[in-house]
Amino acid sequence: MTELDPQAPAPHVETIDQIPTTLPVLPLRDVVIYPYMIFPVLVGRESSLRAAAAAMERGKNIFLAAQKSASVDDPGPEDIYRNGSVAKIVQMLRLPNGLMKILVDGLVQASVRAFTDRKEFLEAEIAINTTELPADKEIEALVRHTTTLFTEYVRLNRNIPGEVLMTFEGIKEPQRKMFYMAANIAQSVDVKQRILDLTRLRDQLFEISKILTTEVEILKIERDIDSKVQDNIQKSQRKFFIQEQIRILQDELGEDEASPELAKIKEQIDKAGMPPEALAKAMEEFNKLKKTPSMSPEFTVTRNYLDWMVAVPWKTRTKDQLDIEHVRSILDEDHYGLDKPKDRILEHIAVLNLVKDMKGQILCFVGPPGVGKTSLARSIARGLGRKFVRISLGGVRDEAEIRGHRRTYIGSMPGKIIQSMKRAGSVNPVILMDEVDKMSMDFRGDPSSALLEVLDPEQNVAFNDHYLEVDYDLSKVMFITTANVRYSIPLPLQDRMEIIELPGYLEHEKKEIARRHIIPKQLEAHGLKDKAITFDDEAILKVIRDYTREAGVRNLERETASVCRKVAKDIVLAKRGNGHAAGKGKKKGAKPKVLQVTPASVERYLGVPRFRTKAAERKPRIGSVTGLAWTSVGGDILNVDVTIMRGTERLTLTGQLGDVMKESAQAALSYLRSNAKELGIAVDFQKGREIHIHLPEGAIPKDGPSAGITMAMAIMSAARGVPARSDVAMTGEITLRGNVLAIGGLNEKLLAAQRSGITTVLIPSENEKDLTEIPAKVKEGLTIIPVDTIREAAQHVFGKRRRR
Repeated sequence: MTELDPQAPAPHVETIDQIPTTLPVLPLRDVVIYPYMIFPVLVGRESSLRAAAAAMERGKNIFLAAQKSASVDDPGPEDIYRNGSVAKIVQMLRLPNGLMKILVDGLVQASVRAFTDRKEFLEAEIAINTTELPADKEIEALVRHTTTLFTEYVRLNRNIPGEVLMTFEGIKEPQRKMFYMAANIAQSVDVKQRILDLTRLRDQLFEISKILTTEVEILKIERDIDSKVQDNIQKSQRKFFIQEQIRILQDELGEDEASPELAKIKEQIDKAGMPPEALAKAMEEFNKLKKTPSMSPEFTVTRNYLDWMVAVPWKTRTKDQLDIEHVRSILDEDHYGLDKPKDRILEHIAVLNLVKDMKGQILCFVGPPGVGKTSLARSIARGLGRKFVRISLGGVRDEAEIRGHRRTYIGSMPGKIIQSMKRAGSVNPVILMDEVDKMSMDFRGDPSSALLEVLDPEQNVAFNDHYLEVDYDLSKVMFITTANVRYSIPLPLQDRMEIIELPGYLEHEKKEIARRHIIPKQLEAHGLKDKAITFDDEAILKVIRDYTREAGVRNLERETASVCRKVAKDIVLAKRGNGHAAGKGKKKGAKPKVLQVTPASVERYLGVPRFRTKAAERKPRIGSVTGLAWTSVGGDILNVDVTIMRGTERLTLTGQLGDVMKESAQAALSYLRSNAKELGIAVDFQKGREIHIHLPEGAIPKDGPSAGITMAMAIMSAARGVPARSDVAMTGEITLRGNVLAIGGLNEKLLAAQRSGITTVLIPSENEKDLTEIPAKVKEGLTIIPVDTIREAAQHVFGKRRRR
């Protein structure tokens, strides 16, 4: 504790002049010692111990200076303040742990002139503050002002005992009063050091006044805050006591409901139609709520829980629309094509007509972006007359998003399934779980595993959400999930769903979708519905072929919107140019001029075509054969070029081919070499020759086994020196025995052949059965020939070989 003796005699030396000008320096941590201040100092550093010992030998005088930073263990001249106090060591005591405790008595204010070169400890030449103390009225006024501030400061500060004021009132000298106030202010070292940095009493009193004024204001604010807190606590306690008294009185009187608010909750619980288990849980929580004070945090948690329990539908259901023709008309009205998913929904409705009730169905629509998976689910809900709710699962990585959070967590709430049921308001909605293939997992759990219970008809009868903690029946819900890629869905999840593939739209389907849905929608959106604007079929096909490359129709809709915007601009500009003149001569009832969008105007509106349609070779060439390929945005033709030249006996493959396609080329070459004589090829056609197979376009990666027959025919053409027919395209996987195996994507491949001017297509015989499901429009103009072997295919590519 700080001590200052008001009755202390003058310094222990006769005059200030007798204090030596060179003194040992003792650095102080976290403390500033002023003149007239008696303070115990604990010395432990070696340099400080030597400085104290030297001071005892020289007359007990020592210079005390505060450190700038208390974290410095071995301070140098630059680490301590230059202004401090000269003190006399009154008492020294060595402790058993090697430390030294000294009692110092502050004598006079001083400052460092220069440090000496002594290495053992800090030593400095000092200059004592000899400024005369004025005794004018300004000093007296300052002393009175600071005295008033200091008195208020001590009264406001709980950490300063009242005896400090009693001691302060006994001090008469202005300088002693000033140092006493400075010593008893609870402030940081740098603030208290500012007093020692000043040499004139007037300036020091002004500095003390500023510090005390700031401290008094802060203490007043603290007192006000403390008073408000105490008032709130007293009010809360008083309210709690009153509520407890009311509760006890109600218990004595036998009253159940404590307020109209609780009576309303009780009424909602009774009307909710909960099953017995859920009702028992709700009543248990309700009884707990009645006994919980409303100011308690537990009251809010329980109240929120009951709100969720009564908000979730337990028995409310919508009536299904079971008229098959009505549902069919709605599905056809909203979507063109998509026959498989439509038939599946109609089958579901037919079953409902017979059994009236069945377990919830889980369908999974898998297909590329933009083919109408989400909008089809919405149409299904509209056709059935059910509520529709969409849940986006893209990027979900927390299991609690599905199952909910336990009520122990702050801000906990049910999972997305229960939230969706609340939004639907019925027990039999259609819930769309979008992008089920884009969920991820981390340390918070695996949401796809949590979905296993939701999407299992045998388990979702008793779905248990972590928040509700009671079983909830999801068996009447029709779940529909969507995904872009099937293999990204975990296998256990795939096993619980009926997966319906939605392939990309074909060209004629896109044209019909544009004519029936996209163009009317965009004309209305751009204010052109009442205008006489028509789109030619060729104009629509030009947008599809030259400006889009996609499986769905999103880009087609964007490009159509772009055309409509430019048409709208042309109409507005035409009105500004000659609208008034044209308006005067126009007859009443005259039909507006028809504006027709043609392929030429499409190119004018949309600019240079972004894509080009590959056309088949018109002239037969040796070593060049046309194949058919499937892509994610439809089908395309695949040109295969082969050349045989002098060089090392090797096979070179270029065109960014995948491993499967490279193996198909190896298989084709091996078959031709082993059957060269029967196929009319020179037996040594590869001897001293290099065979180079190239598949343009080189920047596009290619893979798959279906180009095997095409590469076999190209090698055969180059080896025989006979050109292949340019109007024939083919697809099929081959074996080393020369058999042609089945392939996929036949629909898209036939459309690509038709678009490219091909008239004859060779397909594997195993794919002949698939032709029945392919629309007649796709097969129109094509001669489709099933083949079993490479030899059979060669007869159609090169014609029957003449026997020599």
